[in-house]
Amino acid sequence: MTAATGIRFPRPLSAGDRIGVTSPSSGVEAELWPRLLFAVEVVERHGFQVVLGDCMDGASHVSASREQRAAELQSMLVNPTIRAVVPPWGGETAIDLLDVLDWDAIAAAEPTWVVGFSDISTLLVPLTLVAGVATVHGQNLMETPYPPPPGLLSWVDVVQHDQHVQLVQRGSRLQAPPGVDDWREHPRVTEPRWTLPATWRRLDASDGPVDVRGRLIGGCIETLCNLAGTRYLDVTGWADAHAPEGVIVYVEADGDDAMSICRNLHGMRLNGVFDRATAVLVGRTHAADAPSLTQGEAVVDALGCLGIPIVGDVECGHVGPHMPLVNGALARVTYSNEQAVVHQQLF
Repeated sequence: MTAATGIRFPRPLSAGDRIGVTSPSSGVEAELWPRLLFAVEVVERHGFQVVLGDCMDGASHVSASREQRAAELQSMLVNPTIRAVVPPWGGETAIDLLDVLDWDAIAAAEPTWVVGFSDISTLLVPLTLVAGVATVHGQNLMETPYPPPPGLLSWVDVVQHDQHVQLVQRGSRLQAPPGVDDWREHPRVTEPRWTLPATWRRLDASDGPVDVRGRLIGGCIETLCNLAGTRYLDVTGWADAHAPEGVIVYVEADGDDAMSICRNLHGMRLNGVFDRATAVLVGRTHAADAPSLTQGEAVVDALGCLGIPIVGDVECGHVGPHMPLVNGALARVTYSNEQAVVHQQLF
């Protein structure tokens, strides 16, 4: 941590370090355990030890009671021998942990990397805003066996990265088509589905180049919108205290239609989430448009009045591949017809 920012960056991992696996939201159903165990095997090949938690049951929408899930997650976060926590994937109701976790204890402990996206962003953002710990919005455990395309990193690269060297990633110009791999039939699949062309694009009124700086914060619209107006999504207060450079907010839609996304983003804007934003990055999505409103138009309807660059089709959503973004990192984003680059500094 630096005194200037008050943001604590966990130390880089090295061979032999322990990584905890728990499901703070949805667990893993029995038919998908072969994929889970293969993903664990892949992480172990990188030289890490994996600690598999008890909250992993996939029979319901949650892996255990909220008290059990909170206790297991917190025990990993405050255990100095566990250097990262990587859930198998997201889910639906991780929000129920927020008022059960002991935020003071988490803030007092040595910082631990937490990795994931989707419903896990419901925890990643408060961990950064409330506990002051940098977190990684990127691949979840079940997708870890897929190697990233050229230009992108995996979360494994990020958690091992030297804090004094910039993380540099470039738009991949590739994306996965709709649909998912059948992990039941092919649990050990590693061939990624990045088969369609894709590029970033400006959603706001300008078509000029973008060159902005700010500290990164963001995640899934459908889950984060429910935190608006609470301390768990007080981006303005956090920015005023720790991000004089402003913030680059990234958002992404999982499956809600354009009308729902439009309403959710309006609510987040009215609650100040974008008040200190220097730019907004919007993840690629396969979520449905409405007859009179596309997903891109929904973003502009809600956020176009901010008068800042809004860049769409960034690799920070439910459509693979994934560009790991570190909540709390000082970032520079440059975009033009010739380049799409994100620089991140972990201090």
